[in-house]
Amino acid sequence: MGAGVMRKARADSERNRRRIVEVARRGFAAEGIGLPMREIARRAGVGAATLYRHFPARPDLLDAVLAEQVAACREDVRAALADPDPWRALSAIVRRFGERQLRDRGLNDVLLGSHPEAEAFAEERREHTRALDALVRRARATGAVRPDLAPEDVRVGLMAIASLRGLPPDRAPVAIRRLTELLLAGMR
Repeated sequence: MGAGVMRKARADSERNRRRIVEVARRGFAAEGIGLPMREIARRAGVGAATLYRHFPARPDLLDAVLAEQVAACREDVRAALADPDPWRALSAIVRRFGERQLRDRGLNDVLLGSHPEAEAFAEERREHTRALDALVRRARATGAVRPDLAPEDVRVGLMAIASLRGLPPDRAPVAIRRLTELLLAGMR
């Protein structure tokens, strides 16, 4: 097999892998992590054998999808930590968290719950916790938030926001956005 054919085969394989992960991400977000592997393959336009060649088991696919979600959260945290405005940084993190509850309902069950796949991302959750603590301390030190606001207060608010993700799709966006704004108003 020539080098050009090998490159095309690798490019096709990588394109299939990316398509599978994207389809799975959208499907898990909208329908939950129970979406059948064969349905993911069908939606991605690949055969089941192609899907299983890339992801031999559901946890492998979940890990790939979750890695992208965790990377996006990591970037949000880094951007907030780099923002020189403490209030803007903290409120952006809270708002992004609320929006993620709406966009990625199924994946949140894994990342925030006691699902076995969540353990693979325990260190990232600890990093996010440390970053949130730093953002709250910085905002408090500059007077951007209430002087008695503790990182745990913000975490309780985030848990309250997350608890609304199970509402019917027609009610969840309004409730989550409203609670997010109430949390932010209470922090100021």
